[in-house]
Amino acid sequence: MKSGLLFGAGAYAMWGLFPAFFPLLEPASALEVLAHRIVWSFVLMVLVVAAVRRGGDLKAITGRTWLLLAAASALISVNWGVYIYAVNNGHVVDAALGYFINPLVTIALGLIVFRERLNRWQLCALAIAVVAVVVITVSTGAVPIIGLALALSFGLYGAVKKVVPTDPRVSVGIEAGLATPVALVYIVVLQASGQGTFTDHGAGHVALMVVMGVVTALPLLLFAAAAQRLAMVPLGLLFYLTPVMQMSWGVLVGHEPMPPARWLGFGLIWLALAVFTIDAIRPRVEREPSAAAAK
Repeated sequence: MKSGLLFGAGAYAMWGLFPAFFPLLEPASALEVLAHRIVWSFVLMVLVVAAVRRGGDLKAITGRTWLLLAAASALISVNWGVYIYAVNNGHVVDAALGYFINPLVTIALGLIVFRERLNRWQLCALAIAVVAVVVITVSTGAVPIIGLALALSFGLYGAVKKVVPTDPRVSVGIEAGLATPVALVYIVVLQASGQGTFTDHGAGHVALMVVMGVVTALPLLLFAAAAQRLAMVPLGLLFYLTPVMQMSWGVLVGHEPMPPARWLGFGLIWLALAVFTIDAIRPRVEREPSAAAAK
């Protein structure tokens, strides 16, 4: 449980810093950044899998697991593309809204698909979070397309990763590998047509594109490890760390609009996080009577 919380917090904190990274890749378009993100992630994971000598795991992967990994690859590619577009086009707060909604999707999947149960503290945190998301959504005055796309794609990705039995390093490598052929073709076409930016903006730009492999793969590895160790409910509630960081960046650095209703939702999210944290650190002795009473 503790290691799962640490892995999850590490992944979510890194994702929370992404709004500071992706603008550095301009003038590359969202699709070009996505393509390079996939390719360099795959290159890195090939090296990682080779270093830890887990290449033999590929022989043990069943047809069902390959299908699950293909679904995970498609879902994370959609999520990446939408997020890159949002960050590079002044919609960081909209992206943060998506990740505020995401834990609700994750928790719903935990309750419906995995038959998980909520204790009183988790139920209280979830109720506060629902109110917060409603407040934030209403304050936008429109259907949050970017937010919903991010929430659904990543929520489903987390559910798939929950049931994939493959080593996280191998699974992340396969997910990137399945999408790499399409990404490579797109990069070649862009460069051949003179619309690519990879080699036209100096060594610094090239280096940032390549480093994107590490920036992408490391939090995914941490998330995969967390997903295998934590139940969907705490995994979903812990995720609020990412949108809190992203919204802070959008408001304080990007100067995106933040009306009072959004501030109210922001405060409610922190309250939900506080309740979840109290539940996570409560002494085990306090939980056992509650569990016994529930039986």
